[in-house]
Amino acid sequence: MTAPRTVLLTGAAGGLGTLMRELLPPYGYRLRLFDQRPVDGEPEAITADLADRAAVREAVRGVDAIIHFAGISLEAPFEQILRANIEGTYHLYEAAREEGVRRIVFASSNHAVGFTPRPADGSGAIGIGTPRRPDTYYGLSKGFGEDLASLYWDLHGIETVSLRIGSCFPRPTTVRMLSIWMSPADCARLLHAALTAEGVGHTVAYASSANTRLWWDLTTARALGYTPQDDSEPYAAELIAAQGELDPDNPEHAHLGGAFCTDPPRWPY
Repeated sequence: MTAPRTVLLTGAAGGLGTLMRELLPPYGYRLRLFDQRPVDGEPEAITADLADRAAVREAVRGVDAIIHFAGISLEAPFEQILRANIEGTYHLYEAAREEGVRRIVFASSNHAVGFTPRPADGSGAIGIGTPRRPDTYYGLSKGFGEDLASLYWDLHGIETVSLRIGSCFPRPTTVRMLSIWMSPADCARLLHAALTAEGVGHTVAYASSANTRLWWDLTTARALGYTPQDDSEPYAAELIAAQGELDPDNPEHAHLGGAFCTDPPRWPY
């Protein structure tokens, strides 16, 4: 598939969106930025809420593809999750249908399967067919987004790659993150693969670097053309010395979703 020229990036003011604003243009993309908050240094960015269907449709008009990062990325009351992550994602897909956009990359999350028991080691044992076990309303909303993407493929021919993202930061910050970390450079590589792969229909893939301690299977991501270059292992000794190894008797360490299964971090807004 020819690389899309103009890509709408929702959630452009967020942490992941900020990283990708710098890393995606070298792949040849012209980014149209969208967020409910102003995007620093980007006066042409669209500042609007996903609840504003007219603004969402205007943002979608004329783009070749969409990367959907917008929404609440931590736990919040169900009413907030419903408005931002569920209704907001529906509004985006409806705008894509109305404007004829045929490819979306949806930021799903490992928290869609957060209550899955974690492997005891870096066996990559968690496959993409693992039943969904959301750990929060946030994780529940990501399962909804995957199903919505599947529906819009079957009904309307809109292709989506739903990426179950682990943790994307410049470096891992916890021992748990050693198994699910994705470097920003690898994230850009995976997004490029998801935007350009042929015949994806609706594909769900785990999203991380090629970590030595990896908990899940990257086969589906690699089939898109993704070749991860990074590994969290260089950070392991320092993190383990500071925090200790994961304890299988600690409920926070027992499941893929980590603290989201016990005391989830809350959305501050």
